Parts: sequence; C-alpha cells; structure tokens
Amino acid sequence: MSTLYLTHEACLAHENGAGHPERPDRLRAIAKVLDHELFAPLVRKQAPQIPLKETLEQVAYAHPQNYIDLIENSRPETGYAFIDPDTSMNKHSWDALIASVTASTHAVDEIMQGTHKNAFLALRPPGHHAEATRAMGFCIFNNVAIAAHYARKKHGCERVAVIDFDVHHGNGTQGIFWSDKNLFYGSTHQMPLFPGTGALTETGVGNIWNAPLSAGDSGDKFKEAMQSRIFPALKNFAPDLIIISAGFDAHKDDPLASIMLDEQDFSWITRELLTIADTHCKSRVVSILEGGYNLESLSKSVGVHVQQLIKA
Repeated sequence: MSTLYLTHEACLAHENGAGHPERPDRLRAIAKVLDHELFAPLVRKQAPQIPLKETLEQVAYAHPQNYIDLIENSRPETGYAFIDPDTSMNKHSWDALIASVTASTHAVDEIMQGTHKNAFLALRPPGHHAEATRAMGFCIFNNVAIAAHYARKKHGCERVAVIDFDVHHGNGTQGIFWSDKNLFYGSTHQMPLFPGTGALTETGVGNIWNAPLSAGDSGDKFKEAMQSRIFPALKNFAPDLIIISAGFDAHKDDPLASIMLDEQDFSWITRELLTIADTHCKSRVVSILEGGYNLESLSKSVGVHVQQLIKA
C-alpha cells in the first residue's frame, strides 16, 4: 500500500506579509525535496474540491459558526487583515484555509477506507494554535482537530490521538480536546515559550499528556520524554487513528526556538509512531504539517519523515 501526499496550490497564495517566517517558500522547499526520485512511490494529489457548505460543516466540528463567519468576513480585498498580532489574512487566505480542511478530511477518508496506508499533508497556514474561537500563532483553523472529529463522525472511530512534536505547544488542539476522553493529545514542546501553555499539570480529563522540554535539550531528552510519558499513555489509549501535528521547528537550526533536534530525531519519532500504529490502529496515520521555518532544515526533516512513511 502507498503513502498519500496531499497539498494544494491555494496554500501557496496565503501570505502574512514581507519578512514573516510562515511564508509560501516553506511549501516550495518541501515540494523540491519530495521531487527527488526517493519519493517516486508517493501518490501525489491536490486537495479535492467539495461543496463549500460541506467543508464549512466540517470546520464546525472544531469551531463555532460565529467564529467561522468572522474569519470568512475578515478577508481583505487588498493588503492584510490582522486576526491577531502575528496572524493575518490576504485575499487568498480563505481559499488556503478551505483547501487545508478538505485535504485533512480527505486524507482521513483515504486512510480509513484503506486506499492508502498513511498520508503526509503539506498545508498552510498551520493549525495547532487555533483555539475554538481564536486565531493565533499563524493559525486560523485547527486542521488536526477538525480531522479528528471528522474521523469519529464520518468513520465511526471511537478514539483518535494527536501527537504533536512541534517546538511550540498546540494550545488550540489541547483546548478543543480538553473535555473529551476519547480524544488524546500528546505533546513535546519547549517551555517556557509561546504560547505559554503545555505544563505537566494540564491533563484535561486524563486525555492530555504534555512533556515539556527545556531550551538546549537535544534528541536524548526528546526520546526520553516520548518513551517515558507519551508512548505509554498512547498505547494505553489504543487509538483507532493517529494524527501527527508534524512541526519541524524543534530542529537545532530553526530560528524560532532553542531545542536541538536533528533530522535523525524526526526519523526516529516517525518510525516509533508508525510502530505503535501497526499494533493499535491498523497502521492508520495522517501527518499534517505545522511549523518549521528554516527552509533547509524543514525540507531535510520532512524528507526523512516521509521516507519513514513510505517504508512503513
């Protein structure tokens, strides 16, 4: 069975303004590395077009209608509309958001139906900081939270897990999952760091598992956090689907934080999660891009991540 690679050209047109780290070149760098012959086995597709009403119904799994309306009505004709101090929209951002949601739910369809063994989605804007009613941290709609709810409503998944190794804590995903014992959120992240959440004491209804790291921590600490805290809880949860919030800004060369991972650490975590998926959820894994702002380290890290998906 094959690995699905989903993206959409609309995601290239969303911009935050000159000098912003979350920029279209991120997807161009990923596309360039995945053009290598090593990645020939990928099944490459653009996010499908479905009726807008249907997509917005999917967005509403994680965001209330008044928030969806606010975002839709915030599209500027020219320039940028700032939704929060570091999160903005241009005239094309709405289309990028819709494409990202349809890609996320389509990937769930493909994996749950057994068409592909796993999937990697190169999308932007990212999503894991987007709370139910608040855009922040470059994020507007929470793709992984929408996908998790969709998997339960459309495919009858009883338990869905999100594993987040972005260097920033996914406060939005945690908040949306907080009171639902059948949604699992596990995160390693630098702390203290934006957005200021992710403490060990934040546990929801026993479904939230944070493993904060300190500035300067390297792969050994990252592996220890995963092996001692997140993996045992994930295995005990026994998910029907694993969704990865695949942020690569914990790389030592990333400009926005100070965790010292390298490509081999991202290869390791991918392999470990695939092994858990083999045991507990028929190998079902959907990986959705979050952060990563040094283009070279981003492309190399995505490369090893996708290599592991293909090998699974």
